[in-house]
Amino acid sequence: MSAPRLHLSPLCQLPAGTTGRVCALTGDDDFCQRVREMGFGEAALVTKVSGQTTILCQVNGTRLALSHAAAMNILVERLPESAR
Repeated sequence: MSAPRLHLSPLCQLPAGTTGRVCALTGDDDFCQRVREMGFGEAALVTKVSGQTTILCQVNGTRLALSHAAAMNILVERLPESAR
């Protein structure tokens, strides 16, 4: 039996108020290391608070702002309401 396929989307495409699980980071090694240090490691839960060009999100109890370009490189799996 194969593992279920995840539907991944960039963090910037989550609707405001939605929580997702970080599944993959794209971009160069420096970017990936930097966002992991900020708390966006694989399996972290992140909630998009607001934004289109600057993305305000909450991860590990801290609110952080990311550029749209940075948020494009953080791929998340949207979680259902019941899983939050």
